[in-house]
Amino acid sequence: MNGLELSRKYYEEFGKPMIYEKFPHLVPYVAAGLCGQGSECLGFDDEVSRDHDFEPGFIVFLPDEDIIDRRQAFLLERAYSSLPKEFCGVRRSNIAPVGGARHGVIRTADFFNKTVGTPDGSLSLTSWLTVPDCSLCEATNGEIFEDNYGEVTKIRKNLSSMPEDARRKRLSGRLLMMAQSGQYNYPRCLAHGETAAAQLCAFEFSKRGAEAVFLLNRRPMPYYKWSFRAMRSLDTLSDLADTFEYLITADNSPENADTKKEVIESVCKLISDEVAARGIASPDAELERLAYAVNDSIKNPAVRSMNIFCTL
Repeated sequence: MNGLELSRKYYEEFGKPMIYEKFPHLVPYVAAGLCGQGSECLGFDDEVSRDHDFEPGFIVFLPDEDIIDRRQAFLLERAYSSLPKEFCGVRRSNIAPVGGARHGVIRTADFFNKTVGTPDGSLSLTSWLTVPDCSLCEATNGEIFEDNYGEVTKIRKNLSSMPEDARRKRLSGRLLMMAQSGQYNYPRCLAHGETAAAQLCAFEFSKRGAEAVFLLNRRPMPYYKWSFRAMRSLDTLSDLADTFEYLITADNSPENADTKKEVIESVCKLISDEVAARGIASPDAELERLAYAVNDSIKNPAVRSMNIFCTL
């Protein structure tokens, strides 16, 4: 049983009955689920993950104080703290009356302030350019078990739909960085005999390539240590996870270097073809030209004129 399954089962057996029996007047206004930080929110936790922050628990989201006041929130926090300390052989950590860092009773506004910087998840077009991908992922990952009020579900839905101009601005910068690091600087560093610098180029190319793949799939990339696993589950270009892993891990001996140059060019063509398939810009395996073509397709003039690297 992974962490998300454990959380859902714990809520169904203990959390939900507690709320419905002790706080029936709050039922129309609360939401419950598990999302945010932690591999369990992505369904990626395993035996290794259980050495920290693995426990039965969930989040109870509360609307603003004009709907549920501080006293009611405090009583709900106390009730949450009194739930069984062990479930399915897993112990739950102690939570202070003011709630836990990942589980417990949390104001909806506080959760989204922490993840994306606004209490209701609303972002201006320029704000969409600055919120980190992993933060967007934390705001929208996991599962909401119940949301009678609908507020949390609505915010998460809105945060799952990045405005097209913001997506294209993010994508253009990543394409240009791929061009500079992979198509231009990787072979030049090798020609200079700078194999360590060449490996940094391969890393930068792979990192920005992964970000581009997530953008093309309209999915926020999670925290870096889960990016490869998450990429393998994408609908499009998921096979590039193995390709990027090769570019990062293979050394730069002469025979490998020649292969890596060919691989970089093949990746650029695949991404160029996907950009075209999505109707964003005409295909161009020279990613520098493609990057500027994507940037030129942005409708908002203020965003279009911003530095192409502004989202990196």
